[in-house]
Amino acid sequence: MQYKIPVQIENEDPIFLGLSLRQLFIIMVGWGFAYLVFNALEPQSGPEIALLPSWFIFLITVLVAVFKQYEMTFVPFVMAFIRLKIFPKERRWQSWIDSFQPIDIGFISNQDQKKQQNIDMQGKIDTMDELQEKLKKI
Repeated sequence: MQYKIPVQIENEDPIFLGLSLRQLFIIMVGWGFAYLVFNALEPQSGPEIALLPSWFIFLITVLVAVFKQYEMTFVPFVMAFIRLKIFPKERRWQSWIDSFQPIDIGFISNQDQKKQQNIDMQGKIDTMDELQEKLKKI
């Protein structure tokens, strides 16, 4: 028995007014927060003045909810932007870099700075003989 696997499994389905469930949830939370701000400011400053910050909060949450750039929503886009600003260019091309060998973890070293490491086989053989002698004593 074969099952057809959907290709676009990560796409969100629009539910109401072309908005997905995630977008509707973000808008509802933003509207609730804006309403709380309005209720807190309205007795002291009047409804006209209290409406300004609450509308600002509501508009920001709508922009966050419907934001989509390069197939990324708001939070992944902001995180990628921050990462770009912190680490602007992690890998730069440099001449004389040996890029066909395994790269040392964390940095790329210059080929002239690499040291030739010879393995001391006689020392390894002596160590193995000592271990065998100790094992025989046990």
